[in-house]
Amino acid sequence: MKTFSAAAVQMISTPDVATNLATAARLIAQAADGGAQLVALPEYFAIMGADATDKLAVREEFGSGPIQHMLAGAAQRHGIWLVGGTLPLTSRDPGRVRNASLVYNPQGECVARYDKIHLFGFDNGTERYAEADTIECGDTPVTFETPFGHIGVAVCYDLRFPELFRAHEVDAWVLPAAFTATTGRAHWEVLLRARAIENQCFVIAPGQGGLHPTGRTTFGHSLIADPWGELLALVEEGEGIAAAELKASQIERVRKVLPALQHRVL
Repeated sequence: MKTFSAAAVQMISTPDVATNLATAARLIAQAADGGAQLVALPEYFAIMGADATDKLAVREEFGSGPIQHMLAGAAQRHGIWLVGGTLPLTSRDPGRVRNASLVYNPQGECVARYDKIHLFGFDNGTERYAEADTIECGDTPVTFETPFGHIGVAVCYDLRFPELFRAHEVDAWVLPAAFTATTGRAHWEVLLRARAIENQCFVIAPGQGGLHPTGRTTFGHSLIADPWGELLALVEEGEGIAAAELKASQIERVRKVLPALQHRVL
């Protein structure tokens, strides 16, 4: 790994794709102007609809569409690595989409695609979410190579499944999310720090963070954590950017003084 600068973008996305793309483009530019070499957007950055089925109307074929066009253009324009949160891509089932995270290199080329594997289900009597109703799950963990390190991609609910993060040894995980306020208050930070600690890597976690026009509230607290589990940057609520320098010396020191990854027997 080489030292690099990263930024986790926090948004409060709306049901309107054009509005969200304009906001994302502005925040990407702001992060790049601040020196970020890798910028990550949150889950559902392009649309947070009033109904779970709203995303079906704006789904795109992989490789074309206004959402992907914006992401490719922003990566190329600013010369950055861009992890495009998630966007709805077509699936085999006309009633569902793939909740996909696309990664673009500084030339604007899509170099990786991760389809969310674990689909969120929650029902406490007053809040109910069932992503499987409108999303077709993926089945393959994804990593990609950059000049500054080996990076993995996971999405939101994946955070609760540590075996996914053990599938590859990486320098950093990028985890776009839209955690609910209820689950976020209880579990978001502790789970992210745990994944960083047990895998001795950086975690870059951009989230949705506030009260959306639809009435839904997301937890926010976008953050970057180091391999010791310490927070390097945090945006609690509202639109913003959590930015930090990810130092190669940090990951090297942690893996040297506590070589837990070498001690695994299973």
